[in-house]
Amino acid sequence: MLTILGQSERRSGFCDRLSRRDFLTVGGMAAGGLSLSNLLQSEAQAGVGRSHKAIINIFLPGGPPHQDMWDIKVDAPAEVRGEFAPIKTNVAGIEIGELFPRIAKIMDKLVPIRSIVGANAGHSSYQCFSGHNKNNPPAGGLPSMGSWVSKVQGVVSETIPPHLSLVYKTGHNPWGDAGGGGFLGVKHSPFRLVGGKGEESKIDNMVLKGITLDRLQDRNALLTSFDNYRREVDSSGAMEGLDAFSQQALGILTSSNLAEAMDVSGEDPQLVERYGENRPNFMSDGAPRMNQNFLVARRLVEAGARMVSMNFSRWDWHGGNFKRAHQDFPLLDQGVSALVEDLDNRGMLRDVSVVVWGEFGRTPKINASAGRDHWPRVSCALLAGGGIRAGQVIGATNRLGEYATDRPVTFQEVFATLYNNIGMNLRAIREFDLRGRPQYPVDEGVHPLRELI
Repeated sequence: MLTILGQSERRSGFCDRLSRRDFLTVGGMAAGGLSLSNLLQSEAQAGVGRSHKAIINIFLPGGPPHQDMWDIKVDAPAEVRGEFAPIKTNVAGIEIGELFPRIAKIMDKLVPIRSIVGANAGHSSYQCFSGHNKNNPPAGGLPSMGSWVSKVQGVVSETIPPHLSLVYKTGHNPWGDAGGGGFLGVKHSPFRLVGGKGEESKIDNMVLKGITLDRLQDRNALLTSFDNYRREVDSSGAMEGLDAFSQQALGILTSSNLAEAMDVSGEDPQLVERYGENRPNFMSDGAPRMNQNFLVARRLVEAGARMVSMNFSRWDWHGGNFKRAHQDFPLLDQGVSALVEDLDNRGMLRDVSVVVWGEFGRTPKINASAGRDHWPRVSCALLAGGGIRAGQVIGATNRLGEYATDRPVTFQEVFATLYNNIGMNLRAIREFDLRGRPQYPVDEGVHPLRELI
């Protein structure tokens, strides 16, 4: 976040005596997620319907129950099956859980994967953001998917960082952020648009004191303020990233369409309603239920982002699995279906890939607290867009949903598919870690899912 604090004014509407004319915040969220102030040059510059290759990664922290969502087990005993019935979708032969009626109506645009394997048993966003587990990382750390995309594909708009994060962080946060730049450097780490509980501007806020909007054209004064800020930062490698963000900020602040781009009041109210209302209350160790972040993700891509990550709610349901499902499944159903339909209506779905998943699945057997526990042997994902062959199911599990019986799919295969969708030639990409060893976005021998390409 970049905040400009202007001169104090006696007749100010703000309690800190700043004038309204001299107050501007770039890079945060207002009104619970709808008014992103670093949305920048959105529709006025990019044009509605104009599109480029991009990925939206929707992470469900905690591990959603695969057998209650896309892999209903009607032939399993009651202690496994649970209380949800399957419903038909608009694709013959594909059925999903009854609390996803909106997704069922657009299954021809989607691909449920029922056989994700290779998950770790502990909570971590690592595999859903990097494709790898944490064992034996290369020198400098593994880059996230967005960092590879940023490095290889570069920027679309000088006023929009290619790698953006709407991932909320909390004090007790086993799921981390949207993944760092690793050995690719801080420059390719996500540009965070939101903080966490009680840290709206704690980490990402750069304050330029004494710079008013009237002085923005004075480049020397602006650069001096950046230089003063840099002196407060150590030389551990963060400087490169700060320089990159500072350059972004210069483009943002001198944009003639900034005020218009920040104003989302022109968004169709019916479309906003279609995405659903925000539930901004924070979980103790997950994310708020911000349905309008699905809309924000679309707007950011349309404005020029190549990679947008977000997290949604908390899915670690060791108790009260079905009670929580009745609360959260309809919200997820609404947000995902609205996003996919919106992208399709704007002519963007072929270029924009969407993935929805968590770090592992849940135990087939329901426990004494009416919950499901950690189950790394198999999990699920939902894919859309990017030119994939939609309207099919990939993989299957046994009668109890315990393990994959057909077409096991690894995290890296999903990553390879997403990289392919965005136009990355995996055979031609090689970078070096901090020890000079060659590294690749996915391991040798990993290919995109042949069923989808």
